[in-house]
Amino acid sequence: MEPYWDTHNPYFIVKRLLDLTVALAVAAPAALLVGVGAFAMKRSSAGPAFFVQERPGYKGKAFRLYKLRTMIIETERNGQTLGDMQRTTKMGSLLRKLSIDELPQLWNILKGEMSFLGPRPLLPKYLPLYSTEQMRRHDVPPGISGWAQVNGRNAITWEEKFRCDVWYVDNVSLRVDLGILVLTIGSVVMRTGVNAGASETMGEFRGAQAAEGGQESAWEEHREGRPA
Repeated sequence: MEPYWDTHNPYFIVKRLLDLTVALAVAAPAALLVGVGAFAMKRSSAGPAFFVQERPGYKGKAFRLYKLRTMIIETERNGQTLGDMQRTTKMGSLLRKLSIDELPQLWNILKGEMSFLGPRPLLPKYLPLYSTEQMRRHDVPPGISGWAQVNGRNAITWEEKFRCDVWYVDNVSLRVDLGILVLTIGSVVMRTGVNAGASETMGEFRGAQAAEGGQESAWEEHREGRPA
């Protein structure tokens, strides 16, 4: 699998160099914040300090994504499944508000698995549910923030989110990335467009469009080496 910067688009070489430069520049203060956050989470609730999960990256290739844990380990209580907001601890909520929980992904950026800006890496179980058009979101590296995140994040539908991701794939450039960066900083400061509702995060993607007509999924085409 070729690295994302080894493509016909010369901007991806610039993008990779910028990712490395910024990641190395902020590594020391980020490590301090991550250390404090990890210690606070360990003190506030039982469980590991870090959340590690496999996610699909560039061209759908799996990688291990790192974040600070923000939820309790318990998923059920009194026979009832707990929602994300119910499981999020007070400390975890603070880490999310300050976006400190995302800082361990600097390691993913340094390894070349992610970029600062790009479509958010989602769950592997969604891969068979994407339409051919939606699968194109994997034609660029995943990012900590992206065009969908500054255009509604969890307040928009999955279809709208994927349209934003594909728009980014078709329009990625230094100008677009700078615009997303400015809007991301504004969103973090103003805390806008985070949750779909007051008590819950965004629901699961059901893949209704990808399943229409019983057509073979784009992921099946991808795994078999056929163009998607």
